[in-house]
Amino acid sequence: MPGDRARALIVTLVLTAIGGIVRLQNLGFPTDKGAPVFDEKHYVPQAWQMLRNGGYEDNAGYELVVHPPVAKQLIAVGEWLFGYNGWGWRFSAAIVGTLIILLTIRIARRLTRSTLLGGVAGILVICDGVLHLQSRMGMLDIFITVFVLAAFGCLLMDREQVRERLAVAVREGWVDESPYGPRLGFRWWRFGAGVLLGLATGVKWSGAYYIVAFGLLCVAFDIAARRAAGVRKPWLGALRRDLGPAMWNLGVIAVLAYLSTWWAWFASETATDRNYVEMENVAAGPFGFVPNALRSLLSYTFNVLDFHESLSTPKDDPHPWESKPWTWPMGLRPMLYYFENGDNAAGCGQSECVRATMLIGTPALWWLSLPMIGWGLWRSVFRADWRYAAVLVAYLAGLLPWFLNLDRQMYFFYATPMAPFLILGLTLALGQILGRARAGVERRGTGLLAVALYTGLVVANFVWLWPILNGDSITNDHWQSQLWLPSWK
Repeated sequence: MPGDRARALIVTLVLTAIGGIVRLQNLGFPTDKGAPVFDEKHYVPQAWQMLRNGGYEDNAGYELVVHPPVAKQLIAVGEWLFGYNGWGWRFSAAIVGTLIILLTIRIARRLTRSTLLGGVAGILVICDGVLHLQSRMGMLDIFITVFVLAAFGCLLMDREQVRERLAVAVREGWVDESPYGPRLGFRWWRFGAGVLLGLATGVKWSGAYYIVAFGLLCVAFDIAARRAAGVRKPWLGALRRDLGPAMWNLGVIAVLAYLSTWWAWFASETATDRNYVEMENVAAGPFGFVPNALRSLLSYTFNVLDFHESLSTPKDDPHPWESKPWTWPMGLRPMLYYFENGDNAAGCGQSECVRATMLIGTPALWWLSLPMIGWGLWRSVFRADWRYAAVLVAYLAGLLPWFLNLDRQMYFFYATPMAPFLILGLTLALGQILGRARAGVERRGTGLLAVALYTGLVVANFVWLWPILNGDSITNDHWQSQLWLPSWK
């Protein structure tokens, strides 16, 4: 790691503070005459229920409780602080979105060993339209993003800790006492990743995809570390020494952390489907030893999963903003969250004004997704660059599983967890454009100029999109000029 820890801390805090101001400004707008907009209308009232009830939902007549409780409980914290208004139901999302900036800076610095590139990654996160708008909505996806990103950071720290322990074994001469290599002791960073992945699943069940992906990534890190340390049988060593603990930390611990997120539901008597087994006379069968509360949660879960799998749009009446996962990498089908014209949109200085908030990934970032994936795959396969491989695993874990059921109704905001990993992949590529610190002055200067120009382009692109990310009053001509592609309309 570079030795400029003080400067790195200053860069991190300054950029995080700037990002926080950007996220929090005018946070209470827009609303639908004081009510939530778009999908906020589902989660914001549920969070208010949780605040009233002590952490659980109990409106049995409103059977649209289709996600675990963590994000709604966090939304409820903002409502407790500021009340049932735009600031209240968006405050927690804005804080979490600001934390994503901090995490991305630190992770990028660790991946690139460069404070400069860490700062560049922070600027890119601030200027991404998806992360910006999702940080200003009372929805769930920004919360799963922060837990997944933090879990990824924990795995990077675990990788370094494992290599440090193996380095000690090499120096002290006992690394080859067994053909499988030494035992590595308890790994707190991996344990932390398991807890965070459990919390991610406690936001949305799509967090389970990351449990599988990061579990495989962790084992791959262990195999590579044992091989680098000269272990005679690194594959068998990782399977014998590391696979079991990895399954415990990233599997069992994640499941336990997930179950713990239902603490209020378990403690209640009136939460939605809390007594499902008794009410529906569900036969115990071979699982009679399982407590009724846990069996009720499982039945509730399977019912909700069935709802998700059967959630499809009639072919003759498609949802106007539905999209499929192959459109997500480049953000080809954004989402309109709020739209007003006429008197309600006044303020642009002309008779016809528009106010809109639209979920758009900043094109200067998202339109480079496919080149980033291609370059990352080439570096991973032909240059054995573990950094690209790790970022691609996290990125694709947010994309590929959605191809399993293409009939399902899907939307672009599902791609929110992909955004920080897109930025990390682009930052790695910018690092190669920048060149090594020991490169010649001319080479380094040219690289620095290219990185600066690209960063400036992203900032300018974000500034251009600002009115339709924040609902500013603009003319109708200006609104039309923002819609670059036919699929954006």
